[in-house]
Amino acid sequence: MPAATLTPPTQTTSHENDRQALFELIRTLSFKQGHFILASGKPSNYYLDCRLTALHAQGADLIGRQLHQIIAPYHVDAVGGVLMGAAPLVTAVSLASVQAGHPIPGFLIRKEAKDHGAGKQVEGHVAPWMRVALVEDVVTTGGSLIKGIEALRREVPQIQIACVVGLVDRNAGGAEAFSQLGLPFECLYNVREFLAE
Repeated sequence: MPAATLTPPTQTTSHENDRQALFELIRTLSFKQGHFILASGKPSNYYLDCRLTALHAQGADLIGRQLHQIIAPYHVDAVGGVLMGAAPLVTAVSLASVQAGHPIPGFLIRKEAKDHGAGKQVEGHVAPWMRVALVEDVVTTGGSLIKGIEALRREVPQIQIACVVGLVDRNAGGAEAFSQLGLPFECLYNVREFLAE
């Protein structure tokens, strides 16, 4: 009697499963509803602190793999972002890139240049010939990252920014601001997904 062949059940892809798992972690650890004042001074009825997810062991793993999947098609030489929100994201993407077999080094942009040592504002693996991706945890107006981009271009004048990738888009003008700079922008989630829960 021939051996029975088993047909695997239809499943969502690993990417979709990971995206849903990360969504649940962000919703549980980072998404708070209430009355908050944002860095811009504007009031909000919710707050996203994605550092709590990015500094969670499982969160870091999921973030790294999800953001790396978005960044990989841009064929970048490095990934970076502005301290401090982007720091765990940069590390997570770099680790995921190693696991994927194409290591991408990282760099970080300080909000202000150091007043000692070499006085640099950009730290890490970055050079004028590089094509880079920039990451951000929560994208609001894009203001802090745009300042970071200005600092990066001052310190490394010939750098090519291939894309900006965020975790959550708050729909507050960030996408439009990056578009005006001619930078491709992608975000893993839209805040409407969390507000709808």
